[in-house]
Amino acid sequence: MSLFNSKFVLSNKRYGWIDYDRGISIILVTYRHCFQGMVKAGLDLKSYPWLEYINVFFFGFRMPLFFIASGMFFSGSVMKRGINDYLKNRSYSILYPMLVWGIIQIALQLIFSDYTNSKSEINFWSFINLIINPRATGQFWYLNALFFVGVIYALLRVKLNFSKQQQMILGIILYLICASIFYFNIYAGFVTDICKYYLFFAIGDNISSFMLDEKKSKIFTSWKFILTICLAFLTTQYFFTKMNLNAGDNYYIENQVPQFFLVVALVGCTFSICVSFLLKKYDAFKFLRVIGYNSVHIYCLQIIVMPISRQVFTHLFHIKNIPLLVLLTLMAGIFLPMVIYNLCLRVNLWWMFSLKKPIDELNFIKSKQ
Repeated sequence: MSLFNSKFVLSNKRYGWIDYDRGISIILVTYRHCFQGMVKAGLDLKSYPWLEYINVFFFGFRMPLFFIASGMFFSGSVMKRGINDYLKNRSYSILYPMLVWGIIQIALQLIFSDYTNSKSEINFWSFINLIINPRATGQFWYLNALFFVGVIYALLRVKLNFSKQQQMILGIILYLICASIFYFNIYAGFVTDICKYYLFFAIGDNISSFMLDEKKSKIFTSWKFILTICLAFLTTQYFFTKMNLNAGDNYYIENQVPQFFLVVALVGCTFSICVSFLLKKYDAFKFLRVIGYNSVHIYCLQIIVMPISRQVFTHLFHIKNIPLLVLLTLMAGIFLPMVIYNLCLRVNLWWMFSLKKPIDELNFIKSKQ
């Protein structure tokens, strides 16, 4: 029995570069969560400054990329399904797993509060915070923002006939409002992330016809274009990393210099897309596609599995080498959620991850048994 859904993903006629792109992004996200978890656990990461440099260097474009990718499929999805089915699908595949795994994670943190790093951060109010202040619960702010941004965007587009250009203007206005929220230190809960990432979703929708056209998108495999973007990427990330490290705050540029963060995010997203197109063109590192397909499953479960894995590696296998511990915990945070998801499919617990039954995937599994 295969512990991963590799054959299904690779046989699927999806846009392969999107899965590659999500695979790259979720690995970077997992690395950050792994790094931050070890810092909270009191491990001596300061003796390995290059680990922190990696953490900050790849910090600026990962999450905007998820919103751009989601926005790319908005118009096609609404035209194919209609707004009611689109909203239902967002509820089933984003809001629902956020609530299920958010509640499980918070419950586990409360039960094992004496053994976790979040004892002072998690309480019974955290269950409500999954909706109104998800940043206080950890990683679930992303699914919260992705759901509400998609819903608001859809309602404005269909019910109020906002054009793509008007959505872009609204996105810019909301981004400026987000900048003001941080400048004046205003508490706005989940609204803050909606304001910040609405623009990236709108960008995705506006460039969708270009990005999803194989002939037009060939520019992303042009070496002249790739080298130009690579130079821009290295330059912007260098200054982004330097300024954040000097400020002693990973969020310094994102929250205090939003105009530069926008440049960093867009250049980083473009470079990541180029890498993804190249990987798809040469059909290389195929397992990245599988990881990208499972990005939501990984995101929901990684904060649960990584602390447990770290404890096993340190106390059962007596691994003390910090870089090795980071690598092993990172791998556990990526692969164990995929294993858990596939085991759930095989024992008919697919509803743990979505209210929409993955019929094609389940049929594929049955056909291979």
